[in-house]
Amino acid sequence: MSFQQGLSGLNAAAKSLDVIGNNIANASTVGFKGSTTQFADVYANALNGAGGMTAGIGVKTAAIAQQFTQGNVEASSNPLDIAINGAGFFRIEQAGVTQYSRNGQFSLDKEGFIVNAQGAKLTGYGLGANGLLAAGTAVPLKIDTADQPPKVTSEMQIQLQLDSRASTPKKTEFDPADPNTYNKQVPMSVYDTLGNSHTLSTFYVKSPSGDGTWNVYAAKDGTELGALGAIGKAQTDPAAVTARTAWDTASKVVPPVAANLATTAAAYGKAAADAVVAAASVIVPPATDAPATPDNLAEVRAAADAAAAIPGATPVQIDAAIAKALKMAPQSIGTLKFDTNGGLNLASTGTAGKFLDVKIPIVPTTGAELVLEVDIDFAGTTQYGTTTSEKFLAQDGYKPGSLQRFSTGADGSILGQYSNGQTKVLGQVVLANFTNPNGLQPLGNNAWAESSQSGVPLMGTAGTGGLGVLQASATEASSVDLTAELVNMITAQRVYQANAQTIKTQDSVLQTLVNLR
Repeated sequence: MSFQQGLSGLNAAAKSLDVIGNNIANASTVGFKGSTTQFADVYANALNGAGGMTAGIGVKTAAIAQQFTQGNVEASSNPLDIAINGAGFFRIEQAGVTQYSRNGQFSLDKEGFIVNAQGAKLTGYGLGANGLLAAGTAVPLKIDTADQPPKVTSEMQIQLQLDSRASTPKKTEFDPADPNTYNKQVPMSVYDTLGNSHTLSTFYVKSPSGDGTWNVYAAKDGTELGALGAIGKAQTDPAAVTARTAWDTASKVVPPVAANLATTAAAYGKAAADAVVAAASVIVPPATDAPATPDNLAEVRAAADAAAAIPGATPVQIDAAIAKALKMAPQSIGTLKFDTNGGLNLASTGTAGKFLDVKIPIVPTTGAELVLEVDIDFAGTTQYGTTTSEKFLAQDGYKPGSLQRFSTGADGSILGQYSNGQTKVLGQVVLANFTNPNGLQPLGNNAWAESSQSGVPLMGTAGTGGLGVLQASATEASSVDLTAELVNMITAQRVYQANAQTIKTQDSVLQTLVNLR
């Protein structure tokens, strides 16, 4: 039986060399898992033979087991390269067939799907109709490269520290262009329905009442909101447009030197002049001290001219023209009142500390909604005996943006970064694990398939349920220890030589028997 024993040893050593050679060949293959050869001895016993009385008839290869040990994580310059640090497999699909892999070298195909070198698509959770992650069945991940639409500003958060020691401004009539009429200005960018940016400034004026009250004013692009309302009417209100048209027509007949009703009526007719006065009254708010009359018709015209001059006129020029023409006093949008401990009295500012429905006219028109309605939340604002400063500023709007880059987080979330500074989740990579990874069926190309020995895949997101975490712009190197494999190769070579020697020795013994006379 020595021939059989030696032959089985040669076969086993050759198989071991095959496995070692395959490991060495894949020492640089990303995500490759090295294998080991497992052997078992072979015995030939009679049916009723006693154990331990035979020498055995050699060895056999029991299994070639892959070792799913962690490979080194190495940095990569490709943002779509992903390494798994820990347990789990990428779930990929190709031609409707589900496969599993540790190779995280991915790229985008022409349709925006994340694929590997073989064209298999990486799967995970995509986005639902509401734009949020739709956790459930894993689907091929596709990067949406469409531009991000704008979001209109609907809420602002302003937290301030207002100095309780501050004095009331010397000038009592608020003017956004004059720093001597307010204590603090806080500018913030807000966005209309088309994503056009506007600068909304809030101004804080210490009340002379001495009861811890601050009056709050607002201006858009340097123009006080009350004046903006008048400009908006002059530009858009049908009656105001009629007034401007009638005046223009009358001015062609009689230059508006002595701007009064008598001159206009003589030149154009009393009925037309009356229409001008009636329509012009739309521009002048009834609450002001200068309702539309024949005597102030020129001032109404000045307001219309100021509105028509936009965008040529500067905010300061518009303010001056409107204030002069309409004699409008700036309107406070609300008050902030504090208790003796410096805390904000929320009841003084409206529901939950908000000024509700602050209406911001969009002048000049941008094609967006004509009025921007914003809630301003002042919760957290304090009044202490220290310097006035901003503690927190935020608003929820943004302009449109294009996708600039994307990256993968440790939990598999793919975050897109847009040119407007916003980020958005574009999908989430899912991982799969198996009760017996060694039972997976190798398919080549660093992929495995589920089998009856592996068990069903256990799906989940990275970092949960015993699954590893993900690292973007990185790959997992082969788990092959090249030094150990070279030593194993020397050992397998010696084993092969030793088994060949047993065959040679048995041949010599047999030759001796044959030569007996």
